[in-house]
Amino acid sequence: MSDELAARIASWRPDLREGVAAVWPELADEDAEALVDRMVRIATEGYAARPADLRALDRRRLAAPDWFQRPTMLGYAAYADRFGRDLRGVGRHASYLEDLGVTYLHLMPLLTPRPVPNDGGYAVADYRSVRADLGDNDDLRDLATSLRGRGISLCLDLVLNHVAREHAWAVAARDGDAEKRAYFHVYPDRAGPDAFEATVPEVFPDFAPGSFTWDDDLDGWVWTTFNDYQWDLDWSNPDVLCEFAAIVCHLANLGVEVLRLDAIAFLWKRLGTTCQNEPEVHQLTRLLRTVARIACPAVLFKAEAIVGPADLPAYLGTGDLAGRVSDIAYHNSLMVQLWSMLASGEVGLAVTALQQLPAPPATTSWLTYARCHDDIGWAIDDTDAWRAGADGALHRRFLSDWYSGAFPGSWARGLVFQENEATGDRRISGSLASLAGLECGDPGAVQRILLLHAVLLGFGGLPVLWMGDEVGLLNDPHWADDPTHAADNRWVHRPTMPWDAYDGLPVHDLYGATVLRGVRHLVTVRSTLPHLHAANPTEVWDARDPGVLLVVRRGPDGPLLMAVNVTAEERRVADDVLAWLGLQVPDLHDAIGDAAPVLRDGAVPLAPYQVVWLYDRQAAAVSSS
Repeated sequence: MSDELAARIASWRPDLREGVAAVWPELADEDAEALVDRMVRIATEGYAARPADLRALDRRRLAAPDWFQRPTMLGYAAYADRFGRDLRGVGRHASYLEDLGVTYLHLMPLLTPRPVPNDGGYAVADYRSVRADLGDNDDLRDLATSLRGRGISLCLDLVLNHVAREHAWAVAARDGDAEKRAYFHVYPDRAGPDAFEATVPEVFPDFAPGSFTWDDDLDGWVWTTFNDYQWDLDWSNPDVLCEFAAIVCHLANLGVEVLRLDAIAFLWKRLGTTCQNEPEVHQLTRLLRTVARIACPAVLFKAEAIVGPADLPAYLGTGDLAGRVSDIAYHNSLMVQLWSMLASGEVGLAVTALQQLPAPPATTSWLTYARCHDDIGWAIDDTDAWRAGADGALHRRFLSDWYSGAFPGSWARGLVFQENEATGDRRISGSLASLAGLECGDPGAVQRILLLHAVLLGFGGLPVLWMGDEVGLLNDPHWADDPTHAADNRWVHRPTMPWDAYDGLPVHDLYGATVLRGVRHLVTVRSTLPHLHAANPTEVWDARDPGVLLVVRRGPDGPLLMAVNVTAEERRVADDVLAWLGLQVPDLHDAIGDAAPVLRDGAVPLAPYQVVWLYDRQAAAVSSS
């Protein structure tokens, strides 16, 4: 055993012991220690199989643990086939990503799924092979290596909550293998399922009602949170944990640097609860992360926890688990509040909601985004709404009406997804540009698009662009032409990248070119501002003007104020805000406009939908020198 590996095992073995004790307190000491030994063996085998160049990457990342928090980081997310047809095609377009400033590429599910329907690839049949039409493991390794040479880290999905009915574990269970049957939640009759469903909400009520499916081969009811062909795994079985620990090492050794932990909130089932966000979820994540810290410490974990604001901080770790769970988590609350502010023209609810979230551990980062591959669920907390003087249910209804285009005067063109008549829940599908008004030709659309990008780039965290948003791609009018997609309107915002437009860039019209120039400018400016390092705290200030969001980033160079006018009228940043922050003439500078703002009565005027990043240029110059 190398000294390097021995030192990591010695450092991290206590975390394994603590995690095992927290998840399985009923285990005898010798059984708990045996489970720890088993995970150490998995990590040791993963380390032994790790290529030399990736071991070198591990050492570099351990020497610079803030690499993913730096303001030079920019993420991009896409389906491999819709971006480049296959993995080799993605590699052929890597220069476009590099020119855009991308340093992190999330390719949507590309491990081998079941035949369609497969929930867009999230019904995995084999975690150790690539979807045949995209390539093979060699192509994946080559792409990861090529991207790494350009300074781009590859992120892939690791679906944790469930596997496809066709996965080898499920096949064995259906064939009578008792050991593999124990990988799943199986019930002989409806007593257990009925007891759970009394408190478990439906995820897809339109086309997958209920949370259990009868399977003749199993002769039982199997837990299926999402679709009848996606079988939930029983994470109370330590064998499941160990299977995934080995999968983590396998993907890491192919060159994957970030693993998106899909559907992580659903892992632990507890009667009488929603079976989401249970504390064991975070301990299980900690155990998987600890195995990675031993075998492949360059790898980051990203929590796909699209949950309410109160449950979100735990995915980055709170209390004793601070900084010991996932490294990155989606800032779902910011995404929802961005769209809420643009529809209402008011920031009060957003300020109230965002102020409730504690700062993440300094070694972690939010992932900030305005759109992703999924629908938008209006995660407006009723208590936050009440504090802001609003009615949560009415506001959620308003947002669904606005973004489906049903509300009078709306410029948005989205589609209602998964309406639940019992709860009134209506989620929304649609591309960023169509939701922001570009599809209907609204004159403020481009400004709204750039506002969204400016906020996700300036708020604090690792910003990620959804494919095509940087060029204003609209809803795909042909999304339902493929019969395998016809029942799922989320494909409306998953168009194919139109590469054949201008010199290999997907700029199809004047608006697209304007958006691309604006996004590139914001990315370039952001990379020069140390204030925007993710470890620097983010403060959401009480609004002086109900139409202006005020966000302060503090760093060694002093404060940076991001002021966002979410209205179609001119607003201003009050002089007292500047005074409190010490941002005064003659050194006040707007980084986005690259100029000193023109003050009116000591205040900074903001044009409709304008965003400014204000800081003391002289102080920053002195600090950098």
